[in-house]
Amino acid sequence: MLALFENPRLRGGVHAEEHKAETSGIPIALDMPLPKKLYIPVQQHVGKPAEPLVKVGEKVFKGQLLAYSQGTISAPVHAPSSGVIADVLDFPAPHPSALPIRTIVIETDGLDQWLPLITPKDPLSLPAEEICALVGAAGVVGLGGAVFPSAVKLDLGRKNKIQTLLINAGECEPYLTCDDRLMQERAAEIVTGIRLMLRGMGAPEATVGIEDNKPEAFTAMREACTEFANINVVQVPTRYPMGWDRQMLRYLTGREIPADGRATDIGVVIHNVATAHAVYRAVCLNQPLITRVVTVSGSAVAKPQNVEVLIGTLMSEVLDFCAVDKSRVARLIMGGPMMGDALPISEVPVVKACNGILALSEQDIEIPDVKPCIRCSTCVTACPVGLLPLEMASRIRANQLDAAVDLGLKDCINCGSCSYVCPSNIPLVHYFKFASGELYKRQQMDHKSEQTKRLIDDRNQRMERIRLEQEAEARRVMEARAARAREQELAKQKAQQAQQAQQSISEADNKAAVEEVR
Repeated sequence: MLALFENPRLRGGVHAEEHKAETSGIPIALDMPLPKKLYIPVQQHVGKPAEPLVKVGEKVFKGQLLAYSQGTISAPVHAPSSGVIADVLDFPAPHPSALPIRTIVIETDGLDQWLPLITPKDPLSLPAEEICALVGAAGVVGLGGAVFPSAVKLDLGRKNKIQTLLINAGECEPYLTCDDRLMQERAAEIVTGIRLMLRGMGAPEATVGIEDNKPEAFTAMREACTEFANINVVQVPTRYPMGWDRQMLRYLTGREIPADGRATDIGVVIHNVATAHAVYRAVCLNQPLITRVVTVSGSAVAKPQNVEVLIGTLMSEVLDFCAVDKSRVARLIMGGPMMGDALPISEVPVVKACNGILALSEQDIEIPDVKPCIRCSTCVTACPVGLLPLEMASRIRANQLDAAVDLGLKDCINCGSCSYVCPSNIPLVHYFKFASGELYKRQQMDHKSEQTKRLIDDRNQRMERIRLEQEAEARRVMEARAARAREQELAKQKAQQAQQAQQSISEADNKAAVEEVR
């Protein structure tokens, strides 16, 4: 019955217990000590990894290009501070597996000396193509978590004649406040970034969606946009996962992206609010993306706050700066508690995708006992995608992954809303992540089988080609031998004929001589 009174544009979601108050009222810390070493992975974005162009022992300046992008879907990486290239090696990645990834190590010199920067006189008058080029050269990617190269989205927006730029400032994860603080403190710069995005895409208007639990950020953004009628700042309900781009778009526009489509298909491009700020820095200041604001929180952190951190700083150093009690840390998470990644170690670098570091204690992660499903369908009501989590989990438990796919498994965003509201404490999202991993494994095996089959087919074709070439060569050799034999036989015959002719001449001469003597 209550669902009848809800906004029809708002589907599913949960009111997760918030822990934003610990950090939302504290200014962004800018005084974190410069690390002695910085570890910069070359893969911090969707697409191909960047290719290093620096060598060990080389002196670099802050902002200098370290690795160039490969192809269209890629992004370069830059030096977060000045120093010397200490190594290019495989170093643990900020991922649950902590598998090593190619990483450039800078031994900082303490000078933090910038590469000379040339800034445009009037950034807002630059051609759209030049704005996109500056954003791409600065290595700007989506800072909401997707880390898709922003220049590519700007280009797509211009080519698809986008009508609306949607700035996602939902920040729905319970602990995270980095976007909130960014809007409170740097609203004017964000708005300039939005105007540059509009010019880069050729879009006429922008809408900024901010959850209504951020009144100070909403006020700051509204005041910064008063002179720009084509930028609309709107409050949206506080409900997780409002920060999901499709949920935000559905609420603000009333339109929905097709299951296999993109936002550009309905005339919209979505960017994160922190990305807009990075665009401002890239175009107006000619500064690459080498820092980001990170929320450091959790009950094991004595000084929870938002910190502007150099990309490549080890998370362990960030935690030390915020006075974490290592003896109380039961789980370390990069991102938020709902969709973030649990990390096995803290000696991994902060990357462009890192918007939060949570050090949670045992009391934060207490897991209640799992009970049988009571078929209450609460998970169905909570699903923002409109799926049937209980039915999908049932198929997955029976190892019927194809049936789960038919029910929409590939559309699941792993937001965890279903697990959060389940009265039986069933970890539904774990089933979906497991199934997605199994499907990926199957795809890899199928791909490997197809590749093996292709290699075998290629080998068979190659061997057949070699056989035909050998046969042709053998025929050529035989024909050449036969030709030589015929030539030799003909030469022999000619020699014999010549010899016979010579003998005939000799006999005739002898006979003539005898006749003369007589």
